[in-house]
Amino acid sequence: MSELEGIKTVGIVGAGTMGSGIAQVAARAGFRILLCDVAAEALTRAMQTIDRGLSREVSKQRLTEEEKRRVLERIRTTPEVTSLSDADFVVEAVVEDVEIKRGVFRQLDEITRPEVILATNTSSISITKLGAATRRPEKVIGMHFMNPVPIMKLVEIIRGMATSEATLATVKAMAEKLGKRPVEVGDAPGFVSNRILMPMINEAIFALYEGIGTVEAIDEVMKLGMNHPMGPLQLADFIGLDVCLAIMNVLYEGFKDPKYRPCPLLQRYVDAGWLGLKTGRGFYIYES
Repeated sequence: MSELEGIKTVGIVGAGTMGSGIAQVAARAGFRILLCDVAAEALTRAMQTIDRGLSREVSKQRLTEEEKRRVLERIRTTPEVTSLSDADFVVEAVVEDVEIKRGVFRQLDEITRPEVILATNTSSISITKLGAATRRPEKVIGMHFMNPVPIMKLVEIIRGMATSEATLATVKAMAEKLGKRPVEVGDAPGFVSNRILMPMINEAIFALYEGIGTVEAIDEVMKLGMNHPMGPLQLADFIGLDVCLAIMNVLYEGFKDPKYRPCPLLQRYVDAGWLGLKTGRGFYIYES
């Protein structure tokens, strides 16, 4: 595709669940990857996760061992964000905190070439606000992947106030190159996916908080009655309760509507460090 001409190296900032997933699918699509995280242990975990993900593809005969080796060879890890000066396209995937993200965008604006698109994997934060932290708001755009990235097809594409048509076209083409389905939505708190999903999860937590049902009962009702593949409390654990709380706070602060008030029980779990699958305990207890 002509929109992707010149994009050979993709920089990814943040090597957590989402960053590692984006790295895997982008390397699988043939791009060279610069995966950046200030924490060395995060980079080590990311490469282990990617290796496991590719091994599953080999076991299902979707990939050969040789192809897996070539995919892994395309990924280079670095703790230095300055290494992304060579990137032709950048995706930010750090913690869901507006000031941290704005700081990353200011750094990327200084480091990368002026023509480089800066995409964000934010699940709820204003693209306009992130773009305003740079001198290239026309090249800042939301590219919200779903978790787990290697499996889920959707990518929400979100334009900020200044995002150009050329940037939009390139990012849609990039999503398609990665084997995803881009869907353009508006720049409002939570976009479409989390504006609908997170209040449902929050309401399920309120149902637990008020003693209306047990964890298992609430999830069974939604799985058996609504044909959801995963109950809302299990899904919250899978997403991360800290992420759920951050998104609910963005919705609450963005709309100033009490219907988005985070459940006190969600706040309590986060305060306790019970963040779900990634910490071994959330609404469910997980084996290591």
